[in-house]
Amino acid sequence: MTSLTAPTATAAASTGAAATPETNNPDAMLGQDDFLKLMVAQLQAQNPMQPSSDTEYLSELASFTELEQMTNLANAGELSGALQLIGHQVSYTDSKGLGHTGTVEAVKTTSSGTTLTVEGQSGVAESSVTEIV
Repeated sequence: MTSLTAPTATAAASTGAAATPETNNPDAMLGQDDFLKLMVAQLQAQNPMQPSSDTEYLSELASFTELEQMTNLANAGELSGALQLIGHQVSYTDSKGLGHTGTVEAVKTTSSGTTLTVEGQSGVAESSVTEIV
């Protein structure tokens, strides 16, 4: 998946804000909301006497659309893979590092990712599955 790194000084300069490190985004990755906020901030800070070119705006809009489509495709693939686990026995490692085995009963997708319910234990991260038995 293609990712965009968040500009620091450029974004700060266009919005008039001081450049500060992003504390809740340690990988400095732009998400859909961040990308849209940056584009809106650029449009608001634009000098009406020297507007950006049409091609520059369309290029940014195309990048946003591409990012959204890739995100949707990745989410659909993750959900599809998790749904195929329903009814199968899996082994997984919990947050304490302990191994468990059980049958996948349900799948749930939230903004934080896809989780499984294994033998009544909900919230099992799909990434913690170590084996499909």
